[in-house]
Amino acid sequence: MCNLYTNTTTQEAMRSLFPGLTDRLGNLGPGTFYPDQMAPIIRTAGDGPELVLARWGMPSPPMVLKTARDPGVTNVRNLGSPHWRRWLGPAHRCLVPVTAFAEPVKGGNRWFGPADKGITMFFAGIETRGWRSLRKVKDGETVDDLFAFLTCPPNAEVAAIHPKAMPVILTAPDEWETWLNAPIETARGLQRPLPDGTLTLIED
Repeated sequence: MCNLYTNTTTQEAMRSLFPGLTDRLGNLGPGTFYPDQMAPIIRTAGDGPELVLARWGMPSPPMVLKTARDPGVTNVRNLGSPHWRRWLGPAHRCLVPVTAFAEPVKGGNRWFGPADKGITMFFAGIETRGWRSLRKVKDGETVDDLFAFLTCPPNAEVAAIHPKAMPVILTAPDEWETWLNAPIETARGLQRPLPDGTLTLIED
């Protein structure tokens, strides 16, 4: 399960990839992102796509919570679950810019990036806005915009390290458009691994 990734794609590059993108980030440099941290996402607004910060971790299914605290769910696999179904429409889908992602191994992480350095990658994500929950006891209840990204069976490169799953990664403009705007019956076809050979192990 991927719980660590980096992004070095600049705001200028993302504005050029998505005509009409409203950039609400201010000035944000490259970063490394862990669960429950704020990270950039591209989502749909009333006047087109917008680039914003959101907190990594969607609301957990109530049945898995043992206390009032909800640490959030970072990776989503089962789109048939009633818990996730409410967030599968275009109004709740997002793209999460990513340059490299880590899969845990004993003693550390193994990092994956695109074999073709010219490729721009986004996780296929879902998001919700203004969610009230207890994320950290010391903070009390907070109201947050939240996101998580989809997973799928791994391709050959990831399977050698993590045989259960990999993030759903989109690399083509038509895939980005489909994920953000198409009906879920079409968009869910993107929940698939990248072709073998698309990723490579990189130094952590």
